[in-house]
Amino acid sequence: MKYVGNILIIIGIVFISAFGYQFVKTEMLQQSALSEAEDQIEKAQASAAEKSPASLDEFEMDTGEAAGTLEIPKLGKTLPIVEGTDPDDLDKGVGHLKNSVWPGQDEQILLSGHRDTVFRDFDQIEIGDEFVVNMPYGEYTYEIKETEIVPEDDTSVIGEMGEEVLVVTTCYPFHFVGAAPDRFVAYAYPVES
Repeated sequence: MKYVGNILIIIGIVFISAFGYQFVKTEMLQQSALSEAEDQIEKAQASAAEKSPASLDEFEMDTGEAAGTLEIPKLGKTLPIVEGTDPDDLDKGVGHLKNSVWPGQDEQILLSGHRDTVFRDFDQIEIGDEFVVNMPYGEYTYEIKETEIVPEDDTSVIGEMGEEVLVVTTCYPFHFVGAAPDRFVAYAYPVES
């Protein structure tokens, strides 16, 4: 009986160690991507002060590169936006779907992130809250006007909308253990400045 207890303790230590390693690795990747994004924004602002400002027309990012930041004032978070939504990209921060446009291009901007990393407190988000997207070529503020929950394989939320809309998605339920069956989708519209 003592032998079984010792094995269970060892298994528990292995699982806790694996979780701890994954958590620390993800945090380090996100911090690195955030620093990269903030550096890009800072360089663009310095360049604008010296000569012409960075242009949306010239803006391009490679997969896995930090493109900008997403601020969620209600949660007090500033998160890196990374080009791409593959698992490696999402480990670094909030992923930008390659087929969607960037802020300022008057169409759907799709951002996704994990509920247990970058969007850990997303259950506190409500209609009326804001997202602020900082890009090397400017800052854009969006207000959440609508939310919905869709099945994980529902791709109807992706597509042309005929106007600028920031669509932010994550897994749902927020505190589900394992692969979540649904997605939480927030639709945020530009705030007039």
